[in-house]
Amino acid sequence: MEKSPIRPTDDAACMLARTLLAGARFAALGVSDPKTSAPFVTRINFAMDAENRPVSLISTLAFHTSALQKNPACSLLIGEPPAKGDALAFPRMTLAATAVILAVDQKPALREAYLKFHPKAKLYIDFSDFHFVRFTVASAALNGGFGKAYTLTAADLA
Repeated sequence: MEKSPIRPTDDAACMLARTLLAGARFAALGVSDPKTSAPFVTRINFAMDAENRPVSLISTLAFHTSALQKNPACSLLIGEPPAKGDALAFPRMTLAATAVILAVDQKPALREAYLKFHPKAKLYIDFSDFHFVRFTVASAALNGGFGKAYTLTAADLA
C-alpha cells in the first residue's frame, strides 16, 4: 500500500492557510466553460471581507462572470511566489468554492474595505457592470512547499 502524500492537518497548516488568505491580493479563478465544460482560468483581484470570506469584484462583461452565473462551482489558486527562487518551493493553496454574485445593494458595504486592498479599483468599482462576488469555500488543498501537502476544511480556514 502506497503512503499518502497528504499530511495530517495540524495547527501550523491551518495558520499557514489563514496567512495565505489574509495576504492574497490576486487569485487564479477556475471556472467551467458552459459550452465545452473545459476548465477556464483567469486572474482576478482577491480580498477578504469583514467576516473573512473571499471576495472579488467582477464585470458582467467578463467571460468568467457568465460562466459563474451558469455554474457557480469554481476554484481559486492563491499564493504568489517571490521574484526569485523555484515557484514550486513556495506555499500556495487551491480553494474549492461556490461563487455568489452579490446584489447591487450589497456593494456599499464591501466597497471601502475592498478599496483598501485594491485602491486602483476606484477607477471602475462604481461602473454599473461591476459586482462583488463572494466565494463560499468548501475545502482547500494547501501545498506548503515540497513535501508539505494538506487537505483543509472550511472550518480549518475560519
